Amino acid sequence: MAQAILADTFPPQQRGLAFALYGITAILAPTIGPTLGGWITDNYSWRWIFYINLPVGILTLFLVYRMVEDPPFLRRLKRAGIRVDYIGIALLTLGIGALQVLLDKGQEDDWFGSRFIVTLILISAVSLIALVVWEWRHTEPVIDVRLFKNFNFATANLMMFTLGIMLFSSLVMMPQFLQTLMGYTAQSAGLVLSASGVMLLIEMPIVGQLTTKVPVKRIIAFGWLTLACGMYYSTARVDLEISFQSAMWLRVAQVFGMGFLFVPISLACYIGVPAEKSNSVSGLVNFMRNMGSSVGTSMVTTLIARRAQFHQSIMSYRATNFDPAFQTQVSGLSQQLFHSGVSAADAQTHAYGLLYQSMQAQSQTLAYIDTYKVLAIGAGIMFLLAFIVRKNDPRAGGTVVVE
Repeated sequence: MAQAILADTFPPQQRGLAFALYGITAILAPTIGPTLGGWITDNYSWRWIFYINLPVGILTLFLVYRMVEDPPFLRRLKRAGIRVDYIGIALLTLGIGALQVLLDKGQEDDWFGSRFIVTLILISAVSLIALVVWEWRHTEPVIDVRLFKNFNFATANLMMFTLGIMLFSSLVMMPQFLQTLMGYTAQSAGLVLSASGVMLLIEMPIVGQLTTKVPVKRIIAFGWLTLACGMYYSTARVDLEISFQSAMWLRVAQVFGMGFLFVPISLACYIGVPAEKSNSVSGLVNFMRNMGSSVGTSMVTTLIARRAQFHQSIMSYRATNFDPAFQTQVSGLSQQLFHSGVSAADAQTHAYGLLYQSMQAQSQTLAYIDTYKVLAIGAGIMFLLAFIVRKNDPRAGGTVVVE
């Protein structure tokens, strides 16, 4: 709704600047959140993460009541009477609700190995297919699925879905890596993300200005290319000896391209779409971003777990009594432990335990590297897709230029 209000308030040639300010909150907030949440968790209690929403919510409610007004075309629709699409709402709630639960619980319950997850998949698939069929035929749908007949709109939504995957999956991976493998506290892991937040705060207004001078498809292509390079760079920089400063700059490299994507993709969704469809456009594009965040979080959690198992199984082939190098490591480590005061009977057992712990850490690190490779490939595919987005003329109020 916030994006729809901006689209209704500002003319096409000024939407880029408006969306840039909106994008600061949409992209910067998830970056600041781990830092603030980590500080609150370490110094007070995790419950305060929820309590602090109360004054913010009350202030927002007051401001909305005093300042937000419906656009003229929406007031005319209200006077004419609005029919509520109860069936569409029910199908949407059931389908998305089941989808969210299965994404959250899938890895925990072993996906298709769980009857509960399989049931949720069937419920979600049937409900969402029925939703599309119902909304396509309905005169006043709760979701205007006919907008997807616009190829440009469909492409931009796919990009926003992928951006949601990239943003939240990388946001989950970095603090998780630092806390589980590097021993960082929640606050320290959050501080690693803080520099990228400052960079986005500076970058977003600049991108908003660029949208008034450069066609959005070129900005989108540059953003995806930069994002792909950042994710690929992560595969070379992530290791068990990474410093705080290196991790901070690595996170900056990961999110630099995202600042060139949110605003232009949002603008691309409105190219060739009537003004009275602004509410439907903003609802769908933000829905796709939110669903992308859920899918991305679930995807990387599963990838990291599965790839860690794969790499551990490969490494374990060499961790046997028949491997001379492994036996040399066990012998050397046992002697170090013995000289450190561990009894001769326990030294070898502790040595095996430490080597197994090291193997687990290395296999998980390789799993993170594999996941960053997948994200880099996904961004590369989106870079190629950016060239089929319709070109707008930023100096002519958002007019589409047919190429």
